[in-house]
Amino acid sequence: MEAPRSSLLGKKYPVPILRTMWPFYTAGLIVAYGINSFATTLANSDEYRNDPRNPALKSGAKAPEKH
Repeated sequence: MEAPRSSLLGKKYPVPILRTMWPFYTAGLIVAYGINSFATTLANSDEYRNDPRNPALKSGAKAPEKH
């Protein structure tokens, strides 16, 4: 005798989640990339280049030289 399968919602509905949500996933990745690029640019600016709170200096990387 097989145990009955229970679902959280009771019934499965054939809803195309990925097909309808792909623009939001793509936009989220683009926004995350933009925020990361902007944060890196700000961390490497002249004002915060030698700041002890700069995470690049904590990881052991050398501060970029000013030319």
